Amino acid sequence: MTDLRPATGPTMTGRSATATSATMSYTGAHELTAVRLFVAARALAEGLPPHRVGLLALAVTELATNTLQHTTTGGLVRVWAEPGRLVCDVVDQGTLRTFDRDMPTADAVRGRGLAIVARVCDEVAVFASPEGTVVRVRFRL
Repeated sequence: MTDLRPATGPTMTGRSATATSATMSYTGAHELTAVRLFVAARALAEGLPPHRVGLLALAVTELATNTLQHTTTGGLVRVWAEPGRLVCDVVDQGTLRTFDRDMPTADAVRGRGLAIVARVCDEVAVFASPEGTVVRVRFRL
């Protein structure tokens, strides 16, 4: 399901951001392709350079996959532009996560997805909101 509505919430500086956002909910792995296409289309429409759209799609796919692996309710993706940057929230009912740019050891079975997100995004923030846990990523336009 997609929706266009004002996006509000704390920014990295704590101020409230209000912009028109596009939102899509997802509940299963069968929707990951649609999530990627949705994010890519919105990012291009908001002015993210085409060579960076793939990085955003990769980051959102990793976050949405994490949601599906660690929650039972699915999540939502919200995309909008602020002056000079594209913002994307992935919201779910999971626990707060920590992001580290360091990759796990070669023999580790898990843990690379969040490290990939931290490496490909210009900014990553995690916070609790009334909607649930929000992972907010930003890309310079």
